[in-house]
Amino acid sequence: RRMNEELKLLKRCDDLKARHRELDDQIRSLSASALNEMLVMRLKKEKLRLRDEIILLEQQIYPDIIA
Repeated sequence: RRMNEELKLLKRCDDLKARHRELDDQIRSLSASALNEMLVMRLKKEKLRLRDEIILLEQQIYPDIIA
C-alpha cells in the first residue's frame, strides 16, 4: 500500500516536472515578443507554483533522515 502511494507521488512529480519544462520552453520563446508580456508573466507564475508543488511532493517521497 505504501509503495503504491509512493509510485503515485513519483508519477505526479514527474508530470509536474515535465509541465515545468514545457513552461520554461514557452516562456523562452514568448519572451522575444513584447506583445506576449502578460502571457509570459502568467506562465512564470504557474511555473513557480509548480516548483513549489514539486518541492512538497519530493519532501513526501524523500523525507529527511535525521542521523
